[in-house]
Amino acid sequence: MAAPVTKDQELELHVDSLAYGGNGVARTDGFVVFVRRGLPGDTVRARVTKVKRSHAEALALEVLQPGPERVDAPCAHYPACGGCRFQDLAYESQLAAKAGQVRDALQRIAGIPEPPLEPIVPAESIFHYRNKLEYSFTQTPAGPALGFHRAGRWDEVLEIERCWLTTDLGNAIRNAVRDWAREERLEAYDQGTGAGYLRHLVVREARNTGQVLVQLVTAPGERFESGYFVEVLRRFPEVRSIHWAINDTPAEVTNLPTRLLWGSDAIEEELCGLRFRVRPNAFLQTNTAMAERLYEIASDFAGLSGRETVYDLFSGIGTIGLVLASQAFAVWGVEVSEESVACAMENAELNGITNAAFFAGNVGQALEELRERAGAPDVVVVDPPRAGLAGKALRRLGRMAAPRIVYVSCNPTTLAGDVKQLSADWGYRLLRARPLDMFPHTPHVETVALLELDPAHEPASD
Repeated sequence: MAAPVTKDQELELHVDSLAYGGNGVARTDGFVVFVRRGLPGDTVRARVTKVKRSHAEALALEVLQPGPERVDAPCAHYPACGGCRFQDLAYESQLAAKAGQVRDALQRIAGIPEPPLEPIVPAESIFHYRNKLEYSFTQTPAGPALGFHRAGRWDEVLEIERCWLTTDLGNAIRNAVRDWAREERLEAYDQGTGAGYLRHLVVREARNTGQVLVQLVTAPGERFESGYFVEVLRRFPEVRSIHWAINDTPAEVTNLPTRLLWGSDAIEEELCGLRFRVRPNAFLQTNTAMAERLYEIASDFAGLSGRETVYDLFSGIGTIGLVLASQAFAVWGVEVSEESVACAMENAELNGITNAAFFAGNVGQALEELRERAGAPDVVVVDPPRAGLAGKALRRLGRMAAPRIVYVSCNPTTLAGDVKQLSADWGYRLLRARPLDMFPHTPHVETVALLELDPAHEPASD
């Protein structure tokens, strides 16, 4: 049966709810249309942008009748900026939508009719919460500027004067670098043509210590006087570490080898009473206050008594594992990034923690060797990327037969898929799941889940 809509057709639609990913859900003649920039309760005029057999996608051109959950967005750059999706949706509605998406994924994908879902943990601050922001340079008539990609555009950067996700300090540092670039008559890199020089600026703030790391990313060549760049940034006493990286590829990346221009090679942050050294490419949760809440929930779910061997998989710079170490017999971390592993080992030493060890390696490939070295785990903590556990990693995790798995997820759909497989093939049962809102005004939601092994289950073969 043909779809009842066509590309570029304009429709009047009533938005019923939010889908995972942030688009509104509307229907015309029973046919689902996902509406970008449509909020629950809105009646909109929308243009169809894509048609598939099962659904269509559309862009809201005009809000004909705003829904009761729509509010005024405070940011002057909203909604043109692609950094936020929901500043115009009441925060309580954002929370309800995110909790509903976790519930829906566990019901629909994992096949759990009544998921053991606990109330979502709201963000402590709904603005100014990010401790790391990556800006792109763009060329304007006034010279180089810094900002974010326009919503839905990879080739256009919107200049930002004040971002509501960072602090006043973060905004001031970004604007100081913009003014420096204009004073030095440098040119922003053009993603389309490959011409120009300035590519990205990364600003990391350690919220609990007040220390700041700044990283400039340019095209090849030293076309600026590094001493003056350092001088501009040292006007901010919080800046303790200044780095420069070169990107000689078309890819828009900042995870690059860096050259230290001034200061310490890392900054220090404090989480859950521990100190952590953070280098330019090390992973750290970008919402400091909520990271502490996440680690507290993971610790609660782990239920440690001091006698357990804990595996910390995808361990990053060791934050979760080191927080758990005081409650465990031993913690063994695995992480593919050698720089993060170096940070984790350094962080263990910095905090006088002697019962935690960290190793660089692919999780799926390293598990069997780890078991030979460390013995069988009592608790496994996994904090995988958005894609979830790769097939080999999940199978080998299942074969470990740890009594408890604490799964820290940034994607409810992959969490649900992994829970389904861990249940069907390896005998695990989902006991608890608690969503957290780490990223207000975005579609993203974190979830901490606790799975327990049924010892009577006959595991699948690898």
